Amino acid sequence: MGTFQKATAVVRRGDVHETDLDPQWSVAGKLHGGYLLAVMSRAACDGSAEDHPHPSAVSGSFVSAPSPGPAEIRVEPLRTGRSTAQVRARLTQGGAVRVEALITLERLEEAPSRWSGLEPVDLPAERECPRTPPEAPGGAFPVPLMEVIEQRLDPGRLGFLSGAPSRRGVIAGWQRLADGSDWDPLSLLVALDPVPSVNFDLDLPGRTPTIQLSAYIRRVPAPGPLRVRTHTADVTNGRMDETTYVWDGKDRLVAQATQLAAIRMPM
Repeated sequence: MGTFQKATAVVRRGDVHETDLDPQWSVAGKLHGGYLLAVMSRAACDGSAEDHPHPSAVSGSFVSAPSPGPAEIRVEPLRTGRSTAQVRARLTQGGAVRVEALITLERLEEAPSRWSGLEPVDLPAERECPRTPPEAPGGAFPVPLMEVIEQRLDPGRLGFLSGAPSRRGVIAGWQRLADGSDWDPLSLLVALDPVPSVNFDLDLPGRTPTIQLSAYIRRVPAPGPLRVRTHTADVTNGRMDETTYVWDGKDRLVAQATQLAAIRMPM
């Protein structure tokens, strides 16, 4: 099992960052979208000033799926200010653009909220939630991501496993990095792209490749597991939205995201 730090490593050579995309951070043979944005954000942070060490807003468009292996990331500075910097990052492979992202960088703190109108999702104790296995229900497809992410989903929301989905379009659970390291602003991007997607709770099993994802990282998370809740509002013409909220061990909202995904039903 590799570490998140190693899986997202980049090497700067001139104006290009080189990386080796890790096949373990994948679902059904496709690299995980949150993982790809984390690699790109690491490249953006690598070239940023000391005042802007963390990604705080990341908006990524997924043009075509890259394969595991060597890839290049080009980072274009757009603006550098006192508190924030904005860059454009482009991940290419085989001469083709695979993912393009606009990334805002700043210095995040562990400070509590001045105000919050959102309560953390209520979950059973972590030990009472079953760990997600590294394959889809029935062995439909492999999910190597679950070997590097220790995810334990609320058993009350797992009716789809027994053919009785709630059809409410909500999935929630606990997440840890399986290598034992603490979550940070980069790895939170992985938590914000949930697996399984909520389409399973709607009795629409199938792959859900991300088309576009916008994430906000609010603060540096406290050590320990995360609580993650995802819901959808609408499914239309093979497209589904997903909104995800993430809380740390101190019950603070640390990140949130909205994405548009396709639903690819099995033949």
